[in-house]
Amino acid sequence: MNLEISTPLKELTQRLSATPRGARLARRLTGTSLDTWGYPYDGPLNNTAQLLASELATNAVTHGRVPGRDFELRLTLLPEEDTLRIEVSDTRGERHLQMLRAAFEDEHGRGLIVVDALSRTWGVRERVVGKTVWAEIPLA
Repeated sequence: MNLEISTPLKELTQRLSATPRGARLARRLTGTSLDTWGYPYDGPLNNTAQLLASELATNAVTHGRVPGRDFELRLTLLPEEDTLRIEVSDTRGERHLQMLRAAFEDEHGRGLIVVDALSRTWGVRERVVGKTVWAEIPLA
């Protein structure tokens, strides 16, 4: 008799190159993972999560990049808290995040404003090397 225990994976951790391609892959991995976990690719939760992952990854690539170092994407479903947690870690610790107030005509500088608007809560956690920026959104 062959007994297999199957436990659905509710966490994804992936290192990606600190390039625009890596940021795009972070968005795609988020969409695909959530679809696999039962949150349809074109659904509102999945779309919001993809946008948040994209903003956090783009910030890591643009402002947290250290040549030769990757960034890390982590997605964690916390069903007991009815929450999806999206984390992006980079290796540049000396650049601290600030809520930017972009002028109307500015083409850049709105990423954290988008993160703040779409997430239930978000923040920054220092690491031994670098920092992790995280955002949480409700599953329902």
